[in-house]
Amino acid sequence: MPDEPRKTDAAASPNPAADPASGTAPRRPGLDLGPGVGVNVTQDMATPERKLPPAKVVLIVLGVLLVILAIYGFVGRAKPQGAGSVDNVSAVEVPNQNSMLVAITVTLHNSGEKPLWIHNIQGKLKTASQEYSDDAASAVDFDRYFQAFPALKQNAQAALMPETKILPGNDAHGTVIVSFPVNQDDFNKRQSLSVVIQPYDQPLPVVLTK
Repeated sequence: MPDEPRKTDAAASPNPAADPASGTAPRRPGLDLGPGVGVNVTQDMATPERKLPPAKVVLIVLGVLLVILAIYGFVGRAKPQGAGSVDNVSAVEVPNQNSMLVAITVTLHNSGEKPLWIHNIQGKLKTASQEYSDDAASAVDFDRYFQAFPALKQNAQAALMPETKILPGNDAHGTVIVSFPVNQDDFNKRQSLSVVIQPYDQPLPVVLTK
């Protein structure tokens, strides 16, 4: 049987770029979008992804942002509207009750730019082992306490009461009576004694400590 004619190289390799004899891998042609600039899809897809900024630059930017936020928080931090002082403390032990009655006379100054209205008043006692708090006694009970324990009346003034209004730049003076479940020795060894005054419409109370 006669030999069949051999196919030409062109027939075996219709795409010269894919000719094994060339020793190169086949290459897919780019997408031709017609005349003009055009876009080579093969080249675009083969381009490596964009790299992120160096880690050092990212850390510096984050550090600057943290500093700015810290400064903003410090400047914009809420502050108490008032200040003042604890002017006198008189305390008596209630017999057989392991309890102390304390009359604390204070001065409260309105350092804000608008009237200060007292919402509530508390006393706080901090000892070496614990902290105690008590709401201030009502003004109607003062006479009863003073009659039962005359020592409480020493240097006392009229009661400092909730709903008291203090105009900007003005002061209010008054006495607060509170009770704590400690004996005389624990009270004498206290770490601090405070009157906590919470105004209306204020995020922070005014704390007067002695």
